Amino acid sequence: MDFSTVMSGQDQLKVQMQVDSLNKSLAEGKGLNQSLGKDDFLKLLLTQLQYQDPTKPMEDKEFIAQMAQFSSLEQMNNLSQQFVSVKNTLGRNAAYDLIGRQVDILQGDQKIHGTVEAVSGKDYPQLLVNGTYYDYDSVETVSNKEASR
Repeated sequence: MDFSTVMSGQDQLKVQMQVDSLNKSLAEGKGLNQSLGKDDFLKLLLTQLQYQDPTKPMEDKEFIAQMAQFSSLEQMNNLSQQFVSVKNTLGRNAAYDLIGRQVDILQGDQKIHGTVEAVSGKDYPQLLVNGTYYDYDSVETVSNKEASR
């Protein structure tokens, strides 16, 4: 669609200034972000509705399709947050299962062998082995034998 036939020169200048202002505020406030969020989507939709040609309004099919895309985006964001929560819960439970077990932990070039004495941390569990806390992700091997209590 050629906007020069729909909008006057003054309207084009006004829209260009608004776009430049929005881009500047996005660059200053959020940093460079390569993905659009739900707020960005709503801003685009409202701007599209505000500046559409009244003699050629947006077709119902197009509007419904855009609303369906918005709904899908929202659901994907919700699922992503739920997956992160499940991952954190599973990692925490797996870390708790290591209490009393013999583990080998890889810390740089060094391999630490010992018994898991305690676990701390909610989303990123830390294991207490030989008096020092290590990330759960640094566990290399786990012995099937429980340490003597």
